[in-house]
Amino acid sequence: MKFSSLKGYAFLYLVFLYAPIVLLPVFAFNSGTIIAFPLKGFTLDWFRDLFANQTLGLALKNSLIIAVSTSILSTTLGVFAARAGTRFKFPGKPGVMGLIMLPLVLPEIIIASSLLVVLLAVGMPLSLFTVILGHTLMATPYAIAVLNAAFSSLDRSLEEAAYDLGETKWSTFRLIILPLVTPGIISSALMSFTISLDEFIVAFSLAGKETTLPIYIFSQLRFPKQIPMIMALGTCLVVASIVLLATAEYFRRRGLAKTGAKDTGGFL
Repeated sequence: MKFSSLKGYAFLYLVFLYAPIVLLPVFAFNSGTIIAFPLKGFTLDWFRDLFANQTLGLALKNSLIIAVSTSILSTTLGVFAARAGTRFKFPGKPGVMGLIMLPLVLPEIIIASSLLVVLLAVGMPLSLFTVILGHTLMATPYAIAVLNAAFSSLDRSLEEAAYDLGETKWSTFRLIILPLVTPGIISSALMSFTISLDEFIVAFSLAGKETTLPIYIFSQLRFPKQIPMIMALGTCLVVASIVLLATAEYFRRRGLAKTGAKDTGGFL
């Protein structure tokens, strides 16, 4: 009985969580301008308006620049932190790793407000660069979480054998370790890209006069006639996010299979 109750609760929770997302494509292909039932008919006009919107194109360009930069920076920092955290022992290691992972549990509005105060205090103008800094701070803990699994599953005997054969620490890392954790690195990069592309609060606080995709979506919600186009845009973003996360999960599992580690399920 207890198991059935938990299954029922999980089902209701998933319905509550994902029902609005399921409705996105329903209204994106609806010819009516009012988001309500009954539906009027099938149309692709909102998608045509979507691809013809130049302001939206600029916002998408900015978001892609931010997301790619964030993905590269957070994954690079994640590789260093995960390697240090899984391979070496040093004084204050638990505290240092805890501080690095702190953005996972801090509210985004706190992170955004703190960064805004610091950046204004040092006189740095708000721009895409400041958004990249904020998104890197937020995405790095997720990258570390993925890469920790990849590095911790490595067989240390492979590294020691490479040293015995005359390889240096750098060549061992480049020729032995890096190929083994490459699926984890790809998975980390894709997840960081997705987090940055969808993030709103930090971007809204640090973008200044620049516009990103989430900020553009928020600004258009005031205009009822723009809602159907936003539904079409939301449909595209949901599909893109699912594809990216599914690809990231594929590479995560591939990395675990390559190293022979046990799959504990999910990114975190």
